Amino acid sequence: MMALAMAVVAAACGDSTSTEDLDPAMTTTPESTMTSTSLEGVLPSGPSALETVVAAEFPPALVDLNAIISGGPPPDGIPPLDDPVFVPVAGNGDLLARAEPVVALEVEGDARAYPVQVMIWHEIVNDTVGGVPIAITYCPLCNSAVSYIREVRGVETTFGTSGRLFASALVMYDRATESLWTHFDGKAVVGLLAGEELDIVPSPLMSWRDFQDAYPEGLVLDPTQTGFVRDYGRNPYFGYDDDTTEPFLFLGDADDRAAAKQRVVGVTIGNDSVAFALDLISGESVAATNTEVGMTDVVIFWQSGQASALDDERIEDGRDVGTVGVFSPRIEGGRLTFEVIDGLIRDVETGSTWSISGRATSGELSGTTLPRLPHLDTFWFAWATYRPGTALREAQP
Repeated sequence: MMALAMAVVAAACGDSTSTEDLDPAMTTTPESTMTSTSLEGVLPSGPSALETVVAAEFPPALVDLNAIISGGPPPDGIPPLDDPVFVPVAGNGDLLARAEPVVALEVEGDARAYPVQVMIWHEIVNDTVGGVPIAITYCPLCNSAVSYIREVRGVETTFGTSGRLFASALVMYDRATESLWTHFDGKAVVGLLAGEELDIVPSPLMSWRDFQDAYPEGLVLDPTQTGFVRDYGRNPYFGYDDDTTEPFLFLGDADDRAAAKQRVVGVTIGNDSVAFALDLISGESVAATNTEVGMTDVVIFWQSGQASALDDERIEDGRDVGTVGVFSPRIEGGRLTFEVIDGLIRDVETGSTWSISGRATSGELSGTTLPRLPHLDTFWFAWATYRPGTALREAQP
């Protein structure tokens, strides 16, 4: 455990502070922007939850305050990227190894890839995609990538890393009021905005190869232009993707229906939540699972070829966990049913073939895209903590 704690600190601090002489965000609490006149009368002003978690001005906290603990680094000690630099996917295929995971985001036709080799060192990227302000977040300790529209009550803000953990997961803060937010569900849990919730934007993990195939006209965040010196490509959480080990600094009782760090695909629709064990929805090379969440039809695609970011010392050498896509099987004209024939995903109704990104690549429905549903590739302990009472579906022995 001590070795892992040192790795977490190493991930925060890296080999040097920045390509600048000194990055104040690495050593001091970020300066509050709560007095900004542009926010007067729109967002509340008052104490910072980075400085105190108890104040008369705060609405009731949504979580046990004793469960919010220090992860080691100070606020923004793990520095978010506020000015990400992108290069075209076309012509830059060798920027990453083919199996490396990226966080994939598409808004209004603007497709961008955020390499996990970068996200693992920075955890948050404040970006604008398709004209929409979005915070792309990644938590190594709960193995999850989630993206949110970074607007609160119609006011645009940016997010930073608080240096704290809740249930072994990243706790963010907004730079408008310095309230604390849980990464996993986008809720303000402590501070002036406690009770607010961000709108989620689907941002699945994909292999770099799959992203290139799906979005050849897209953009990719350039690891060589982050403004920081980090050992991008190295996994500072070497061996963490091991379901025989326990989560780091996880307080409370884990749901014992599965191993704490079993990989699951979590889907929530309305009031219904289901965790699908990875070994249930995966296969040798490709798989399609026709299922449901509550009363809603869902199809889950899986394709081999994505490396685990948390397994080997080098991310590109991680074990193959595959890429997952979760979609509604309903299109204009009715509901589709999917199967795998000769290593290809096909719909039974027309025989069209489909890619892991939910796009028909040949056949009668060529060019059709299935509606993507938000999902999380994550560990069981994290999903069960944030979705208590969730259903769990596992492969039969």
